[in-house]
This record gives sequence, structure tokens and C-alpha cells, in this order.
Amino acid sequence: MSEREPTPGALSSSSASPAVGRALDILVYLAGRPGLVQAATLARDLGIPRSSAYHILAVLADRGFVTHVPAEQAYGLGVTSFEVGSAYLRHEPLERLARPVLRTLAGRLGQTAHLGILHGAETVYLLKERPPAGRAGDVDIALVTDIGVRLPAHLTANGRAILAHTSEAQLRALFPRPGDLTTRTGRGPRTLPGLIGELARERERGWSQEVELVTQGFCSMGVAAFDHNGRPIAAISTTWRRHHCRHDADQVRDALRQSAARLTAAVSGHAPATGTGAAAAA
Repeated sequence: MSEREPTPGALSSSSASPAVGRALDILVYLAGRPGLVQAATLARDLGIPRSSAYHILAVLADRGFVTHVPAEQAYGLGVTSFEVGSAYLRHEPLERLARPVLRTLAGRLGQTAHLGILHGAETVYLLKERPPAGRAGDVDIALVTDIGVRLPAHLTANGRAILAHTSEAQLRALFPRPGDLTTRTGRGPRTLPGLIGELARERERGWSQEVELVTQGFCSMGVAAFDHNGRPIAAISTTWRRHHCRHDADQVRDALRQSAARLTAAVSGHAPATGTGAAAAA
């Protein structure tokens, strides 16, 4: 008789690897904290021997699940944790929920609308909805934002809307070198402190905008959608010719914020407590 492989639910916590369990406990713990945490505090709160905590943190940091900030001797979630968390919703469920939201937005504005996520330091576009026939202009001819296209997140309104709600430690992990802040049109942030300052202002007002950072003659605006922990999972954005917009900037912003609030509600999420957030216009 062949031995049957036990199902995951049949494995008790006592039979599971203690190191694996502790690593997962650390990730869940860090996910629930608003800032960086020192290893000693983490070990005390979780009841893990300090030496074990340092060893597990070193392994998680090596794989990008946590990031270590030497100046503060503290840890926070890393880029890999963000990517794994985003992966749950960035496939079919997120796209299915976002498609009618984008379709309504594109029809309302008469402009192409996008759904994008953060993948490392890049924006990846998952959906692109064009306005109904007769409402679209010639904007789409020059757009580079097709489904699957990747662009530097710090240049796109879509990416900046997500980055604005990303911790400073994660931003430093995403852009560790000055050369990582590339440009496409000669415009855009050149230093990490400069980018952090711009993102702080965008976080406070609840929306992001880029003017000719991606393509000459075009500008975009984006607003983030959030999960149940108040963390950004995606952003909704729209692009138009800089001097030929169908609406004023306030109308575009309000439409985007309402659309992002709809998507946030659809995934049972909520906007973070600080800043105006996507849900403020719900």
C-alpha cells in the first residue's frame, strides 16, 4: 500500500518546522506594524530567542522579504513581501473586479483608463480600457501604456500613486543607487530625497500626477486602491494630451478618486488613515 501524502490541514503546528513558523510569524508581525522594528523588540513580542530572530531575519533579508536599515538597526517588510502580497489580487480576481470600474471611468472621461500594479521598481499595466466609439480622440495613438508594458514607477502617475503609500525603507530598497532614478524625457526626480518629498506631498493630497515624464506632450493622473490592511495593491490612472483635455484637472481627479474608492470597496479594502486617500470620495 502506498503511503498517502498528508494534506496541509492535517499537519499540526507541532509537526511543522519551528523555523518556518517563526519566519511566517515575523512577516505577519511586520505587516501589522506602521514602521520599522528593532530585532530585540520583535523577538520579545513574538517570544522568539534573540539569536533565532537574528538568524531568521538575515535569511528573510537575503531573499528580499524584509529590509534592514543599518542606521536604525531595525527591520521592515521588503520588496519581495510586497510582490507576494500583491500577487494574490493582481491576477484574475483583481482584473475582473477592476474591469467594469475602468470601463465606466473611460466612458465618463472619454479617455483611456489603466489599471497598474507595482512590480519591483516598475509599473506593470494589467488592464487598458478605451472610451466608447465616438468619444475617443487621437490620444491612444501615442500611448505606450499597453497591457503588460513596464515603465519606471517613479515616472508614471500610476506607479507614483502606489509608491506614495510605500514606506521610506521600502523606497530605499527599491531605489538603492542614484542611477536607479532614470528619466525618459529629461524630467523627473533625480535623487531619492527629492522623490520621497514629492511622494509625501502626493500622499497627503491623495492623488499623483506626472507631466511629460513618460511622453512629451502628455500628462497622467493616478489614484491608488487599497487592501484590507490599508496597503496599496494597484492604481487607476488616465492619460491625456497636456493642452487638449476634455475636462479640468479637478474633474479628472474626482473621477479617479471615485473609481479607486469603488475598487477598494470591491476588494473589501480601506484607505489608510493618513492623507485623503482613495476612499475619501466614495
